[in-house]
Amino acid sequence: MEITTEDVSIDVDGDAMGAYLARPVGPGPFPGVIVWMEIFGVNGHIRDVTERMAREGYVALAPDFFHRSLPGIQLGYDEEGFAKGMQGLGALDADEMIADQRAALATLRGLDGVTGKVGVMGFCIGGHMTYLTACTTDVAAAAAFYGGGIAAPEGPGGKTSTLSRTPGITGRIVCFFGGRDQLIPKEHVDAIRKSLVDAGVDHEIVVYEDADHGFHCDQRPSYDAAASADAWERTKALFAAELR
Repeated sequence: MEITTEDVSIDVDGDAMGAYLARPVGPGPFPGVIVWMEIFGVNGHIRDVTERMAREGYVALAPDFFHRSLPGIQLGYDEEGFAKGMQGLGALDADEMIADQRAALATLRGLDGVTGKVGVMGFCIGGHMTYLTACTTDVAAAAAFYGGGIAAPEGPGGKTSTLSRTPGITGRIVCFFGGRDQLIPKEHVDAIRKSLVDAGVDHEIVVYEDADHGFHCDQRPSYDAAASADAWERTKALFAAELR
């Protein structure tokens, strides 16, 4: 499917949050998908994912939720990029993240040719952002890829823990993890599963036992082609079922 792309700006309480927008060519209307970035910013990989979603028939928006601390960064997957990205991670605050989510959702729904149905997906801290978005907004579907810190005792910025917000999820959520991911211990995955079950959330937890953190990104040493392909197909199926 032919697409168009552009950089856009989203107003968040008077602050400008940059974002990358990809959309199918045609009158639509099309469902929307928010793509939440890793700590490396809205870089080549995230832009590629956003464009792939657009080619599947979704208006896809990738916001820069580091806009308060490291606006516009596009980092590589090396030690320097990791160190810089961790600075942005450390500056996050859950209340501000929620404000960014709501602003992105309102912006996407306000575009011409976009239906009211919106899904969300994201990677690493973007996976956490995806889970939090599902908890605090009315998105219909969420695909969280190796979201770190979801089961931590406190949320970003020392705020209410993200896991405790699970009962707020009203759509379907699928969470993908790597069995070899030392950044997200098995105990955290188990806690997320239990929280979703206890809250009666429509969900699925998928663990790729041989995969590591970042398995979906073909620019990282931890890329796992089989796990990435399977997770992508599951995400497409999720959005097709819940957003169409």
